[in-house]
Order: sequence, then C-alpha cells, then structure tokens
Amino acid sequence: MLSLGALLYDKIMKPTEQACLIEWRADLLKGVDGKVLEIGAGTGASLALYPNNSSLELYLAEPDHNMRSQLAEKVNASNLSNVAILACPSEAIESEDNFYDHVFVSLVCCSVNDVEASLQEIKRVMKPGGRFIFLEHVAAEEGTKRRKWQGRVNFLWRKLAGNCHLNRETEKHIKQAGFIITEIKRESMRKSMPLVRPTIRGIARLS
Repeated sequence: MLSLGALLYDKIMKPTEQACLIEWRADLLKGVDGKVLEIGAGTGASLALYPNNSSLELYLAEPDHNMRSQLAEKVNASNLSNVAILACPSEAIESEDNFYDHVFVSLVCCSVNDVEASLQEIKRVMKPGGRFIFLEHVAAEEGTKRRKWQGRVNFLWRKLAGNCHLNRETEKHIKQAGFIITEIKRESMRKSMPLVRPTIRGIARLS
C-alpha cells in the first residue's frame, strides 16, 4: 500500500510544477545524453522532460519504496527505453566510479541525511568532464526575515516534511565539496510556501 505522503505528493506539487518547475527542469535537461543518473527521482516528475534519444541511458535512484512504485508505473508508461530504477540512497550510490556523464538532483539536497557524503558520492560516480545539474530550494539570504523564520521552524518542518531542511546552504555545500559552479540562477519558486521559495539551479563541474 502506498503511503499517504507518496499518494498526495504529485497533487500537492502540481501548482508549483506548472508555475515554474517543469520549465526549469526542461531547460536543465534539454542537452543531456549518454549515461544520466537522477538522484531522488521521486514519483517521476522529470521523466517526461528527458530527451528521447537512443543514446540516452537513464538511471533513476529513489530509496523510498512508495515513491519508487509510482516511478516504476510512469517508466512503464513512458516512451523511454533505456531506463533502470535504483533503490539506493544518495550517500551510497550503487555504481562504479567515473560512470555517469550527467548527475541530476531536483529538490533533493534539502532532505538527504548527509549532504556532504551525498556530494562526495556524486563526485565519485561522475566521469571526468561530467556535469552535475541541480535544482534546489535553499536558505534565504542571511539577515532577512525569511531566513530567520526558516531557522525558527526548521526543526518542526523537518519532522513534517521528510527531513526537508528550510535553511540548508546547498550552494556552499556544492562548492565545499570541490565542484566549480559554471552556471547558476536564483529565483523564487512560484506557487509554493513562502519559506521554500528561494531556489538555485544550474550546472557544476569537478575542479
């Protein structure tokens, strides 16, 4: 039986997906090819946005059983042929070293148990010259009222929202892990709760 959270996730996220996330993901994924890993693929929100290329090999990692069940249904109904579903967490990716041309995360780094370990795993499985593509909601600017409220309610929010951190400084973590960010955009995530609206999206490479 699917959990209530997994059943309602797509419905809850639909207004925000339609307002901005679909457009943002499509733009980030339009040039991917070769071996591609999406970490935290969830229920498959990005699945229809991947190029339908015969040379694309897509690996979708989702550790949550309930979300993975919905993901499998969408994969079976899709036009994509070279797709594998993985059950591994971001801190222990089931892959050999230097395997992927692209690694993609979307609203994932906020809720992983160990963001530093997750980013080191991404470095391990990426090919030299590979691209790390990210779309994440992040901590608001230091000193703002929104940032203060993120800190005040973060503990409760994490309990209610599957370990999602309102105030995680993901850009800083990416840089500290040894990535060089080559493209980045900062924008408000429309049709979402005010405390999760600050986002970053872009591309990073290994130094």
